[in-house]
Amino acid sequence: MADSNAIPQWFSGSEHTHRVAAAVAQYGPIARTTLAQMLGLSQGSLSRITSDLIYAGVIEELPAVSGASGKLPERFTPKESSDRRGRPQTALVLCANARTFVGVKVHGTSIVSAAVNAHGEVVSGRHEAPIGEDQSPEYVTEAIARLVSACANDVTAAGLPSPTAVGVAVGGHVVDDSTVTFAPFLHWESAVDLGAMVGQATGLPCGVFNDIDSLLVDASWFGPGVGLDMFAVVTIGVGVGYSLAVHGEPVTYPDKSYGLVGHVLVDPEGPRCTSGHIGCSQCLTDDSIAEQYSAIVGRPVTFEDFARDARSRVPQATQLVNRTCFRLGALVATVANIAMPGHVMIAGESAFLAKIGTDSLRDGIRFYRHSQAQPVKFTIMNHDWQLWAKAAASRVIVKHIG
Repeated sequence: MADSNAIPQWFSGSEHTHRVAAAVAQYGPIARTTLAQMLGLSQGSLSRITSDLIYAGVIEELPAVSGASGKLPERFTPKESSDRRGRPQTALVLCANARTFVGVKVHGTSIVSAAVNAHGEVVSGRHEAPIGEDQSPEYVTEAIARLVSACANDVTAAGLPSPTAVGVAVGGHVVDDSTVTFAPFLHWESAVDLGAMVGQATGLPCGVFNDIDSLLVDASWFGPGVGLDMFAVVTIGVGVGYSLAVHGEPVTYPDKSYGLVGHVLVDPEGPRCTSGHIGCSQCLTDDSIAEQYSAIVGRPVTFEDFARDARSRVPQATQLVNRTCFRLGALVATVANIAMPGHVMIAGESAFLAKIGTDSLRDGIRFYRHSQAQPVKFTIMNHDWQLWAKAAASRVIVKHIG
């Protein structure tokens, strides 16, 4: 990504200064003594750094009476300070409304945007533009520019600062946080420097990221993954996705965005995928589920037909929901057994199936998990493309803090 389009740093400072700001963003509200212990800094050093950050308008103090506290790293236990003398401590938090950012999620049928503050909280309306036959990079860029403008109008009307930068999430492979080299749902035939195109169209620095990695980072900084040593996301819907975070950062691998989890075996007696695999995780995709349900009811049906019947508890649909969730449990267990995350978040357009068939999901996990191993903790997210847009903005927040 060109320097002119790079995400700007919120402030200048030493490596320790950026570490302190990042820790406050991720774990705040947090007491100074706890922060010093967590980062291995002396109270004097931390006091100087936090004073500079408060002066710069990056962090602020909460009154001691608020009693608010954030989650802490799971293997960290703060020690009681010996010099507190019973005085209540203030807690540090990032200045929530000092900055705003726009997040954009591009998927196969539409583009969704939302503005967030520095806490990753949505502070604008939901804005959306359809994608029809024209999926060209030029159309996508123009639509993103319109959505960014709508979000900017929302935040300025609310008395908040204009957006600092834009984050765009796409399903596919992205290099240098800017160039999309593979976007199967957009059918782009060559590499597209979407970050540069959006930056030029909006006049704002723009980062482009893989959508599942973005969801993972958002959850690790502002959601159920905060404080966890290892945290994973598994998504089901049009495709099957997976990403893993270690200490809040996604594990990087050059080929990870090519859907490598899409053909993991989840049922040796399952259906055959288009690549010829029997029972791979492609059976969790919407198209495969529609095909399976068509065979059960004896006529061609869509995934939407199946979803309606599943929510209505139609017996044939319930049977397939339970089978699908057992297979999803096998995938979650495989992730837990091999990568060993402390928590798995299940998301995506079809995550609602996991809520309907939670018992079968647990059965599938247990079936492929050692009986003496710790139960796999999981969270099932309600699907909303705005969440994915917010996640793209969260990637920018992390880079802005540095």
